[in-house]
Amino acid sequence: MGKTEQIPMKKEKVDLKRIFFILLGLVIFLVIYFSPPWKDAVDPQGKTFVLSREGKAAIGLFLMAGIWWVFEVVPIGVTAIAIGVMQALFAIRPAKEAFRDFMDPSVMFIFGSVVIGMAFTKTGLTRRVAYKMLGIVGEKTSMILLGSFVLVAGLAHFMAHTAAAATVFPILMAIYALYGEGSKKTNFGKALFIGMAYAAGAGSIVTFLGAARGPAAAGMFKEFTGRDVGFFELTQFMFFVGWIMVFLIWGYLMIFLKPEKGVIHGLKEKVQRLSKEIGPMTKNEKLVIFFVLLVVITMSLQAFIPAIKAVDRAAIMLMSTLLFFIFKILTVKELEEIPWNIILLFSGAMSIGFCLWKTGAAQWMAINWLAMFKDASWIVFVLSVATFVLIMTNFIMNVAAIAISLPVSLVVAQYLGVAPDIIFYASLVTSGMPFLLLIGAAPNAIAYESHQFTTGEFFKHGIPMSILLIVVLAIAMVTIWPLLGMPILIAK
Repeated sequence: MGKTEQIPMKKEKVDLKRIFFILLGLVIFLVIYFSPPWKDAVDPQGKTFVLSREGKAAIGLFLMAGIWWVFEVVPIGVTAIAIGVMQALFAIRPAKEAFRDFMDPSVMFIFGSVVIGMAFTKTGLTRRVAYKMLGIVGEKTSMILLGSFVLVAGLAHFMAHTAAAATVFPILMAIYALYGEGSKKTNFGKALFIGMAYAAGAGSIVTFLGAARGPAAAGMFKEFTGRDVGFFELTQFMFFVGWIMVFLIWGYLMIFLKPEKGVIHGLKEKVQRLSKEIGPMTKNEKLVIFFVLLVVITMSLQAFIPAIKAVDRAAIMLMSTLLFFIFKILTVKELEEIPWNIILLFSGAMSIGFCLWKTGAAQWMAINWLAMFKDASWIVFVLSVATFVLIMTNFIMNVAAIAISLPVSLVVAQYLGVAPDIIFYASLVTSGMPFLLLIGAAPNAIAYESHQFTTGEFFKHGIPMSILLIVVLAIAMVTIWPLLGMPILIAK
């Protein structure tokens, strides 16, 4: 018998960087968890806030998850699972509470938004809209990027930014397919999808329809001041800031992620040919448009009709999911193709957000942060509030970030003679544009599904964009908003 030739096994290379950041996250968590009690936080009225053992552990878990997400040591959805597991193992919160957040209505809203995007793709609406848009903006990649950002920002005025991003995402995937690089990562691809996420946030701050954070913050503002924030009053102050940011996002990406091709040659003829090939609109395409409009109109009417105001937005969004399956627009095949990595990511984000909130850790952090600026000038104080909200909203629900910081900052503002209005609007601006982490907003995570960029790249570009956002906010506070009649200072 002849000897059997053995094929040598290729030795898998050990990823030392990955191991380092896994251990770094765990070590930081354990050091904080076993550290002695931390100093109490004291607000300007002298009220003391004790940081409990659970609250301290929540901060440690918060940092661990952030490290794992930024450096992508495991799939982002798996880091989310770790958040629930660590809460249960270390008795930070009962498992029932930690994992119940994984099916929070906000997560189901994101699920419904993703399904809308799938319906657009399955019926061919995605390609139809993409070809129409390319027919308008032409062959220049700079104009394609700008047109894409204007589209998603505009949609976020009239529907939740999650739904806007989920609707536009497959359209941009169809556009990228025409770039001619297949699934290869390119500067154009990075700019297209990172810009989509950023522009969705910028567009969402302009109206109350863009996200739940607006109505929630307005409710807190009324509780504190006794004044309502009008539907068009919000738009009056936010319109310029939102749209200045859309164009700055485009400008930044054109400089730092300049597309490899200035022009996609032959695109116009190709688009015309493809438009003819898809033929007239089908029954299913019309049904998808009708069902999505039904959802958007119902959500819009919530601001004006008290009878439907109490209906959760997730239930309204999931109404479209039910209709897609009832009318057989989608099948079980599409259900199995749901990007569960992204759904799990937001489940974990909800869990860590509620963990920081319920244990009192977030409030403790807010009071310590704002107390450092209680003797500062009004502009430094307002920017400190906005910066705190910006940092927190990258990790937890933006509604929660505002709920934690707004009451404290409004109390401190009284001592400084700062009008509550500017605190309210500054907080809303930064809560709508978390540019650093995928968990900061659903559009960030939806854009990640393009596989055009890493979490590290998103974070890297998010740093200068966040600084730019604070600069734009500062300029608006001293120029645009006072000109539009916003009160800045009040008598102490």
